[in-house]
Amino acid sequence: MLLALAALLCAWPVQRFARCSWATAIALFWCALLPVFADPLPVAATLLAAAAAVALGGPVLGARHGLAARCITGAALAGGAIGWLLPLPVHLRWTYLAACAALLAWQWRPLCAGAVAARGAWSAAVSAAPRSAALAVLVLGLAGTGCWLPTMQADDIGYHLYLPWSLALDGRHPLAPEYHVWALAPWFADVVQAVPQVLAGAEARGAVNAVWLVLVATGLWRLCVALGGGVRAAWWTVALWSSVPLAVAMAGGMQTELPTTALLAWLVVLGLQPPSTRGVLAMAVLAGALLATKLAAAGMALVLLPWLAWRQRAALRAGTAFAAAAAMGAVGGSSYAYAAVIAGNPLLPLANGYFQSPYFPPQDFVDSRWLAGFDATLPWRATFDTGSYMEAYPGAAGVLLVALAGAWILAVARRRTRALALLTLAAAAGMLAATQYLRYAYPLVALALPAMVAALARVEPRLWPVLLLPVLATNLALHPRGHWMLGANVVKHALSARGADAPLYEAFAPERQLAAMMRDALGGAPPGNVLVLDDGGPMLAEFGPRARAITWYDPSLAARAGAADRDPGGGAWARLLREEGISELLLREQALPPARRAALDLLGARREAVVGDLEWWRVGRGDTAP
Repeated sequence: MLLALAALLCAWPVQRFARCSWATAIALFWCALLPVFADPLPVAATLLAAAAAVALGGPVLGARHGLAARCITGAALAGGAIGWLLPLPVHLRWTYLAACAALLAWQWRPLCAGAVAARGAWSAAVSAAPRSAALAVLVLGLAGTGCWLPTMQADDIGYHLYLPWSLALDGRHPLAPEYHVWALAPWFADVVQAVPQVLAGAEARGAVNAVWLVLVATGLWRLCVALGGGVRAAWWTVALWSSVPLAVAMAGGMQTELPTTALLAWLVVLGLQPPSTRGVLAMAVLAGALLATKLAAAGMALVLLPWLAWRQRAALRAGTAFAAAAAMGAVGGSSYAYAAVIAGNPLLPLANGYFQSPYFPPQDFVDSRWLAGFDATLPWRATFDTGSYMEAYPGAAGVLLVALAGAWILAVARRRTRALALLTLAAAAGMLAATQYLRYAYPLVALALPAMVAALARVEPRLWPVLLLPVLATNLALHPRGHWMLGANVVKHALSARGADAPLYEAFAPERQLAAMMRDALGGAPPGNVLVLDDGGPMLAEFGPRARAITWYDPSLAARAGAADRDPGGGAWARLLREEGISELLLREQALPPARRAALDLLGARREAVVGDLEWWRVGRGDTAP
């Protein structure tokens, strides 16, 4: 409430004296705050990369499509190409700058024309429903406060930072499943995060996620209009999606569901356009990006593609179909091809019971935490007992699954929205039947929203906003339930720290603060490898190929650690640390088993820094090799 009030108060003089709309003034307020908390250089690098993506996507789509469609298509093309080049040492700042400059120089006229057209389209969309537009921009900005936070979610610290930091440190991704079992997993979302980071020399997650939020919002807006909902309903669709607590949580991390939602929305938007060869090729590129994002995202695309192909059948000649299939494989196939060649399992670590890769136990990867059971009561239970279906508090998914269940039925009943409502429902049911992990189905719920709002607006043309307003308000009230960071009010801490990361790291992610201190003290990357000497601690993925952990991320090292713990004298642990080239350790001394404590004494390790109960220790210079 305080952030919304601040946005309105700061937007008032802009709206009054610049004579612009409330939606524009509020958007300017949110845009002005982003560089303050996400840092100006990463924001500038992200804008440069986004402009280059628009330039790259323009020739595929043509001038009749807007900047957002061209941006996401160009990002998919660039991410697909970079995926094949990851093992080569070419991912350098000047390489990326040269590529961006070449694209901008090539397409500067269409870019300028597109910017002018985008300004006109924005004015027209806001003028058609000014109050709804202001509400949508206000709520979208509240969701975007997750972009102000530094990267602190556990999966990001232990996994998603691995690829961006590998490129930033070494100019290449090592493709080394022996050190990280997810090193060859689909990587499109992390590649997109990496490009601005390499350009800026600093993490750009907040700025990149802000662009993803805008792409999701524009995609859902266009989709609602295409389904006959009208401009006012389109703005309410954006507001409802932005109000879901998971939207803020996704903006604060590097999980794949945010880009998946954007790619799915624009895939359907392009599929609903009049048939054209350009449109079919662009859809294939977006489908390839979904394949390169996650296997679950590829499954969602697979459910939608037959319907979209039927709608585009007039443009699906044999040559076009072959080119589209080739484009989809080229954009989406890099991680699967490398995993098949290097590890013998294109889906590593999934389906390893069949592929029997030596880099993971010969069993299928199953997370037994998310097998709570699938039946017709799942939407209710997932709404009010959310902790059984993802790492969150009750209410993290908002109340859409219950409060808008009737609207989903209306969308199925209406001819214009029926196909999308049925397909999203079937895909969500199929995914949740396999594993009851709610976050995986989140993009499908978002994709169904335009159909639900459009159907509701048609059935009840006068009172539908009155029906949706309590849903919106309840979702906003549940924001602190979306993630532990929101429950701990980390946004308030970010405001207090005025954009500085160190106070937040010290309070919520001591691993990241010690890693920053390590880089400062050592003048960059450490001379050897970095091991988190904690059975439950995350790998410090920001050290790229230098990171080590004794968790299931590295099954072979975890097995060696278990064997070394059986030597109380510490000799086995000392040999392990030497052989692995460990020069830096992160540990909690009070929880250290005796064998590990003895190994530190044998190696003459010394404590360098402490943050909370987490400590950084250095192994003697003569005891390890890089």
